[in-house]
Amino acid sequence: MSVKQANKSHKIQKVLIIQTAFIGDVILATSLIESIHRHFSEIRIDFLLRKENELLLEANPHVSELLIWDKKRGNKYKGLFRIILKIRKNKYDLVINIQRYFSTGLFTAFSGARLKTGFRENPLSFFYDIRIDHSFNENSNIHEIERNHQLISLLTQEKPANPRLYFSNETLHFIRKYQKHPYVCIAPASVWFTKQFPADKWVELIDHIKRELQVFLIGSPADRVLCETIREQAHHTGIEVLAGSVNLAETAAIISKAEVVFVNDSAPLHMASATNAPTCAVFCSTVPAFGFRPLSDKSVIVEYSEPLTCRPCGLHGKTRCPEKHFKCAKGIGINQIKELVNNHLGEIFM
Repeated sequence: MSVKQANKSHKIQKVLIIQTAFIGDVILATSLIESIHRHFSEIRIDFLLRKENELLLEANPHVSELLIWDKKRGNKYKGLFRIILKIRKNKYDLVINIQRYFSTGLFTAFSGARLKTGFRENPLSFFYDIRIDHSFNENSNIHEIERNHQLISLLTQEKPANPRLYFSNETLHFIRKYQKHPYVCIAPASVWFTKQFPADKWVELIDHIKRELQVFLIGSPADRVLCETIREQAHHTGIEVLAGSVNLAETAAIISKAEVVFVNDSAPLHMASATNAPTCAVFCSTVPAFGFRPLSDKSVIVEYSEPLTCRPCGLHGKTRCPEKHFKCAKGIGINQIKELVNNHLGEIFM
């Protein structure tokens, strides 16, 4: 079925967006929520996501219902069946599956929706009414929100909206205690080693930050040890580790008020984009052209200045440098970062 045929033959009133992947993927998917609501405020939007990521969308005024898939609870297949029953009960006009994995293909195929759209790379995409190619091309420079936006081309052909996070009054009240002084946020960790700017580089960077600025080290509970190590080695006296002591929504809200946010190619980058925080994004083994560059009004991208035949070494990074030199990260100079940030985001360095 063509997009034009789908648009003429179906009135869309109730939509389900499926994105059960990781934090950054859910944040980028909020672009679809914003785009749909911006053009069709009367459409009901529900969202299916994995448990623990619901904090990102609980305060979103444009989402009517969150369907939460607890992948860790009991029998995985019983959980799949429960979600499918829930989806069918809600009787959606349109299901938008952003993911390219079998399980979400099942949700879509058995949704009972009048229209199903998703990426052709999903193994069950032959059940979809509209299939879109999803490809990573480092020469195309297409952002992920643009790739995702193709899935709602039957609703709107206009430019995709930026992702956006909303916060409850409780969350905004909670973060007031961190707003007593101007601060910067640093998210030093990444799931992938080769995406992560080295700890000693973060220490060096922190020691150049003006002393009147507070430094918050943010991340997940798993990142706390790394953050504590950086805090102990740095000489800046205003460092506080927040990794593991604030939840996802609180972390994003803290990011939203920062003077500058320093991130790797990871979920906090997308938090900064979704809150329009001034962003310095450090890309080590991956490249911005994959489609995950910052979207804030004020942002800079830092990369190794010399060409490397081994970079990028993969879409998601690796657990170690295949060439054993890790030049893509170790070769980035602190003065390079300082100059970019001071010139484009604000003079926060001494």
